[in-house]
Amino acid sequence: GRALAVRADVSQAAEVRAMFDQVEAGLGRIDVLVNSAGILKMVPLAETSDELYEQTFGINTRGTFNTLREAATRLADGGSIVNVSSTTIALNLPNYSVYIASKAAVESLTQVLAKELRGRRITVNAVAPGPVATELFLNGKSPELIEHYAKMPPLERLGQPEDISNVVSFLAGPDAGWVNGQILRANGGVA
Repeated sequence: GRALAVRADVSQAAEVRAMFDQVEAGLGRIDVLVNSAGILKMVPLAETSDELYEQTFGINTRGTFNTLREAATRLADGGSIVNVSSTTIALNLPNYSVYIASKAAVESLTQVLAKELRGRRITVNAVAPGPVATELFLNGKSPELIEHYAKMPPLERLGQPEDISNVVSFLAGPDAGWVNGQILRANGGVA
């Protein structure tokens, strides 16, 4: 296979259009879109600054919206879209309010676009990871808090990046051809 690295701020519509242009010019038609850009900063709602709210929604929600809008007209028929949400939506954890709200919007966009692409055989789904040992999750958490989250799922461990990438590969591949408009909570059974 061939790869092409293209840098874009997904919160900026013009940069997303340019990214799609570069990928199409370099690799041809686009068959799969995975929306995985995200930001997570734990802050109580009452202490959330306007800047953090704008940044979180800019990346998590507007970024997904911008790429979905481009994909809706440019993705090849029969393609796949996989958005990354979060199991925190099901848990309603304190200090995650703005993050949860941004990811709830991603889930709604996922389910609506799946219906709007009727007739094109494009699947639109989301994976909602639970606690996964990534920089996004680990950053800013004490070892005790990390251990607490690791014990929450009945499987009693943090997820690993491969746990999620395998689900994304499934949703983007032919074996998930009958899965559409769904949110798959890959979280070790925590919710």
